[in-house]
Parts: sequence; structure tokens; C-alpha cells
Amino acid sequence: MSLIRWDPFADVDTLFDRAMPRLLGRWSRVARGADADGFEWSPSADVSETEKEYLIRAELPAVKKEDVKVTVDGDMISIQGERKQQLEDKTEKYHRVESFHGTFTRRFTLPNDADAKAIRCDNKDGILTIHIPKTQSSTSKPIQIKVE
Repeated sequence: MSLIRWDPFADVDTLFDRAMPRLLGRWSRVARGADADGFEWSPSADVSETEKEYLIRAELPAVKKEDVKVTVDGDMISIQGERKQQLEDKTEKYHRVESFHGTFTRRFTLPNDADAKAIRCDNKDGILTIHIPKTQSSTSKPIQIKVE
């Protein structure tokens, strides 16, 4: 039996490391070198999986499909684009603007069984959906080996 030193804050560190990216991921990030307001806009994204594919759904309201670029480089998939500021009427006096604009980049690591050559995207109702098919791997049954 070996003794393990007890660290009372280890669980707090683990909880903090897991929770903070989720909590802060939905907020706009303060960044150096961003637009004049000091904010960098980043669209929220949901990642899910079905039996045949992985799905990334990114919310891109008011972003034209011509302004979005999806690339795969090695085991990373990137979504880059720009939401342009819409100032319709020059005679309007804005009192409050809560919509974010500017360039953005989101990157995701592809799973080992992703078929990068067959990835496809569609954009409908402000949601960019990236379909990442899984490679066809032979599903083998476990083999029991006799112990002698």
C-alpha cells in the first residue's frame, strides 16, 4: 500500500478547469488587437455526433456565406469569417448597439475516425452546419484468449 498526499484543492482546480471555458465561451472575449471597442466576436458552436458523422453547428446570424471560409489543415478544422456592421440609415442616431461585428475564427480538433476528404457544409437560417463523416472501420467482436 502506498501513501498518496491529499490535495484539498485538486477537485476545485479540476472543476474550475472544466467549468470556466464553458461559462466564458458564450461571452464575447476581451482581446488585444480586436476592433475599436476592444472586443473580439466569436460565434457559439454546438458539436454533436450521430452513428455516421460528427456535426458542428455554428451560429452565424447576419453573416453571408461568401464571408465564411471552412478549412481543414491536418487534424484541425477552422471556421473563419466576418460579420460586417450594418448601418442602414446614415440619418439614424444610434443610442445602443449590442450586436457584434468583425472577423472571427473558431478551431476544432478532428477525431481520429473523421473522413476529412468527405466533409461538407450547409448554411441555413443563420446556422452553419459542418458534416464530418466517420471513416468506415470494421467493427470486430472481442476475442477471448485462453489463459494457460
